[in-house]
Amino acid sequence: MAIVAGVDFGTLSVRVSLVDSERGLIDFAVAEYPLHHKREDPEYATQSHDDHMRALSSAIRDVLKKAGVAEDQVQAIALDTTGSSVIPVDKDLQPLGEYYLWCDHRAKGEAAEITEAAHREGLEAIQWCGGIYSSEWGFSKLLHWLRHNPDKRSQFASAFEHCDMVAATLCGITDPAKGKRSICAMGHKWLWNRQLGGLPPESFLVKVDPLLTGVRAKLDGEFATSDQIAGRLSAFWAERLGLRAGIPIPVGAFDAHWDAIGAGCRTDDIVNVVGTSTCIIGITPSINLVPGVCGVVEGSVHPLRTGIEAGLSAVGDIFNAIASRAATDVTTLSAGLENYRAGQTGLLRMTWDNGDRTVLVNPNLRGITLGWNLQSTAQDELFAAIEGTAFHTRVILDRMAGHGVHIKRVINAGGIPQKNDVLNQVYANVLGRPVLVPSTSAVSLGSAIFAFLAAGIFKTLEEAQDKISPSHRTFSPDDSAQRTYEQLYPLYSKLYFSFGQRCSNGLGDILPTLMSVAESALATR
Repeated sequence: MAIVAGVDFGTLSVRVSLVDSERGLIDFAVAEYPLHHKREDPEYATQSHDDHMRALSSAIRDVLKKAGVAEDQVQAIALDTTGSSVIPVDKDLQPLGEYYLWCDHRAKGEAAEITEAAHREGLEAIQWCGGIYSSEWGFSKLLHWLRHNPDKRSQFASAFEHCDMVAATLCGITDPAKGKRSICAMGHKWLWNRQLGGLPPESFLVKVDPLLTGVRAKLDGEFATSDQIAGRLSAFWAERLGLRAGIPIPVGAFDAHWDAIGAGCRTDDIVNVVGTSTCIIGITPSINLVPGVCGVVEGSVHPLRTGIEAGLSAVGDIFNAIASRAATDVTTLSAGLENYRAGQTGLLRMTWDNGDRTVLVNPNLRGITLGWNLQSTAQDELFAAIEGTAFHTRVILDRMAGHGVHIKRVINAGGIPQKNDVLNQVYANVLGRPVLVPSTSAVSLGSAIFAFLAAGIFKTLEEAQDKISPSHRTFSPDDSAQRTYEQLYPLYSKLYFSFGQRCSNGLGDILPTLMSVAESALATR
């Protein structure tokens, strides 16, 4: 019997779970932290490193007290975070600002420049992330920061992903060069590729912008998979957290990737980690490069397999926005959705409210709803949005399958599927295949599994999953609903590609132009 702590940093809170190698989950605690938005800049989303660390300390102390577990009983701690959430630091590993959170899209222009330069210069790494670099990723955010913080450039020593920054902090590392970097984070978001020599060459980066001169060396270091140790808990942070100093901390990763492991993902499985957004995570035995899919990285999900990532830029956030506009909450608005029939609303909802992550990789899009009539309700829109996220997921899975990715099982994990059977059934009906849902929450269980590996309790990831991951409930397609969605899916697909990309029909110009006009109007207020 052994106990570890699994930590999951989400968009709005951190969850810490205490997990026993024999009994499974003992207890968990959650602590919130603020997300900083600006109404005048809808692309802005930041968070404070200090807020994260205070919340982590609070949640760990809370769960230890709730569970009645002594500090010396916890044998390891592992953590995952959102990503790409990027923070610039000085020579002492102190933040030079706040994290550019994963959902911060201010670097749209920088992302476009990186994409253009990558194709112009023949950078092979761009093909490993679907051919388009994203405003949600590391280099674009760092370049945006460098351009907009000239007074801090002289202090800039490096930039870190959230998972690597927290691990380094807990280990007492104060030299940026000594902090280990997650292959999961750097591979999916920073164009790092072992086969291609690591990070993009300096010669490429300076052609994007001379401000990136020297950045490659500042980001370089030891890149590792999560079966390796980032360090050991320092005495200072052991006292702050209420844990024993010296326990191992494995190299971290992104929340969705470890949520997939916690949900029981095996080779050839696809996991939809559905929360504020959706990350679609797969484990493949071989490399399949897929246009528009935002990352194929060896060792990123499973240390011995190839990880593939895609996703939707907003899901739960869209549901919340619909409810807020109706002056209610999602739980209240969802009452009765189980009685809705496929397609009954007459609405077709494009869930681009926060742009498109995959397969268009286009942040200059916004939500569209077709088919309104005078009797349409907010609840109708909510159901149509659930259908829309399912259709979008099918677009992504079809793109993967069309480029050689074999999909054995589809699992819906994350926070929303645990409490929304309507969504799970709609996904099964739209995808035309069974959808598995963990019987209990898998959030932070992936972290616990890697903590057990770090402590030497289990020899393989699969052995740990067999003990720790929950069983699954199965949602099978309803024949009648599936036939209806087979009629609607071609319409969705036509709308998706017509409005989502610039082409001769001119529809692809509409949403970017609306955004530009709105931005100009706000700038002149």
